[in-house]
Amino acid sequence: MASVRLFAIKALQGSPSICNQSECLLHRTQAFAVRAISTVTSPTSTAVVYDQHGPPEAVTKVVDIPPVELRETDVCVKMLAAPINPSDINRIEGVYPVRPPIPAVGGYEGVGEVHSLGSAVRNLCPGDWVIPSPPSSGTWQTYVVKDQNVWHRIDKDTPIEYAATITVNPLTALRMVEDFANLKSGDAIVQNGATSIVGQCVIQLARERGIHSINIIRDRAGSDEVKEKLKKLGADEVYTESQLEVKNVKVLLAKIPEPALGFNCVGGNAASLVLKFLRQGGTMVTYGGMSKKPITVSTSSFIFKDVALRGFWLQKWMSSDKAQECRKMIDYLLSLVREGKLTTELVPFSAFHTALDKALGKFGSQPKQVIKF
Repeated sequence: MASVRLFAIKALQGSPSICNQSECLLHRTQAFAVRAISTVTSPTSTAVVYDQHGPPEAVTKVVDIPPVELRETDVCVKMLAAPINPSDINRIEGVYPVRPPIPAVGGYEGVGEVHSLGSAVRNLCPGDWVIPSPPSSGTWQTYVVKDQNVWHRIDKDTPIEYAATITVNPLTALRMVEDFANLKSGDAIVQNGATSIVGQCVIQLARERGIHSINIIRDRAGSDEVKEKLKKLGADEVYTESQLEVKNVKVLLAKIPEPALGFNCVGGNAASLVLKFLRQGGTMVTYGGMSKKPITVSTSSFIFKDVALRGFWLQKWMSSDKAQECRKMIDYLLSLVREGKLTTELVPFSAFHTALDKALGKFGSQPKQVIKF
């Protein structure tokens, strides 16, 4: 989860419509009347599809998909923006544990505007902004038709790029901060992969709760600028991996207490550095393995420090009947966004495959991309 790219699918005409209760009733009445005399269908959709697993840049293509008939409880959503997450790439490659059957449309989260409704839909109106919650496959297309239960209405004051990316990465950060230790104001956490979207969210959620964060980044050109950006988000300390090649990292902490909790999304040496910071009885949670290297734990860490190793996979957490709980958490995270307490950085681009190449790291470390259809 070290990076995420975003592309936007925007209407060419006008801004999203605002629908009051009277208009909503009118739309539903019209939808029922239309259904009585004809079949309601979605518009033709432009989609990013793949019919075999493999390198995303080789197996994906942009095609038009014919209109889809809406059932009574279906909602047709015009997608506004959708991210390219590492897990999306893994699904296309065929290496992710859970993936849709092929042929498939890419994408797993995003934000859209309600375009049209089945006659039995009661809780949504045309013009509402919605996200799939829990996330649902097939968001890399201009129009998505799914049952009303898939969609969660959100505040239209939310910046589009945050609405599109709120579920997978920020929710991962929130659950890890809350689920593995009873952290209080003044406590500390340590993490590698601090420049990732999850890492940035962890920093900001910790700051909001008065929790110190110690952050590890890889050695790179411009690391001083990266450190400064993370500190502006609320990071207490930021170290490159080479800075931590010392026998006792605890001397670097000054007034920050030893962390009770650590997060690892890299593996290899970067995971060992997280373990070096943990206090007696601390826990390291692994949620990714970007280096593709195994985690090595010293015998003394287990015997003398009694560290615990845990894992976290958001999709498994969400599959355990937590839809309503998940939506409350998303609303909380979006409220932080609107208050300016949770931010990420996004830059517009103009083509899906360009953003895909950037998501695959072909041009080095890049800001987050937005592609407009």
